[in-house]
Amino acid sequence: MKIVIPGGTGQVGAILDRALTADGHDVVVLTRSPVHKRQVRWDGSTLGDWAAEIDGSDVVINLAGRSVSCRYTRENLEAMMSSRVDSARVVGEAIAAAARPPKVWLQMSTATIYAHRFDAANDEHDGVIGGDEDGVPDYWAYSVKIAKNWEAAQEQAATPHTRKVALRAAMVMSPDRGGVFDVLSRLACLGLGGPVAGGRQYVSWIHDDDFVRAIRFLMERDDLVGAVNLAAPGPLPQREFMRELRSAWRVPVGLPATRHMAEIGAFALRSDTELLLKSRRVVPGRLIDAGFSFDHPEWPTAAEDLTARRRSQ
Repeated sequence: MKIVIPGGTGQVGAILDRALTADGHDVVVLTRSPVHKRQVRWDGSTLGDWAAEIDGSDVVINLAGRSVSCRYTRENLEAMMSSRVDSARVVGEAIAAAARPPKVWLQMSTATIYAHRFDAANDEHDGVIGGDEDGVPDYWAYSVKIAKNWEAAQEQAATPHTRKVALRAAMVMSPDRGGVFDVLSRLACLGLGGPVAGGRQYVSWIHDDDFVRAIRFLMERDDLVGAVNLAAPGPLPQREFMRELRSAWRVPVGLPATRHMAEIGAFALRSDTELLLKSRRVVPGRLIDAGFSFDHPEWPTAAEDLTARRRSQ
């Protein structure tokens, strides 16, 4: 198949490009800064010559959007919103204008759309959408608004011949340099991978192999439309998540951090505490109902696999 991946030069895009190319597909990446022959320039907001790549393609997987690994200033939050909504809108316009539109459009979304909670897991059927929680920073609601608008841009696109799926993805764990697993592993190996603010907040995640397998599954299953959670069925509290990661790296101790210490650390890393403190207890209801089987459903064995792969690099 011909598969077009707008915004495919980040960590997740590199994982998919590598795997789908190895499958024998013709993968084209849309990027602002093309460097390879199968990369095509686009600006992420206006129609251009790049739209010809979508016309006649089989699958579009839109991953475009400003990285969340930044300080959540007003300027950065607005950039997150515009980059996601504009890219989804213009991809929809390209599909709508295509003489031969793709069969399926997989649009990246985020598990952050769900509420900060500890009492129960969020699936696609009964999950609570966030934005109205008590006792959390006001700007957390803006992250949920970004996710809602992101999905709405896809849903509102006039693409009657193209199946649309919104990928509510948890953190994708891979041994690649610069990804979230790499950052957390460095903290763990420095002895800093203890509980943060008590560590009760849930961490949702997905192993990179299962992420790729789920994408293949969604490409093939023409009965699945709408929001789908891409998360392993075993989310766990942050203190347990980091304990298992330390165990995989054979690190015996992880120093705890208070909320204030987390704020200082996030500032030093030019990141934001929402990524550490929001409880994302998300499970893959629709994938499991459709018969998808995870190779890495639980974090302890997934962490062992990821660390082994990282050591072998």
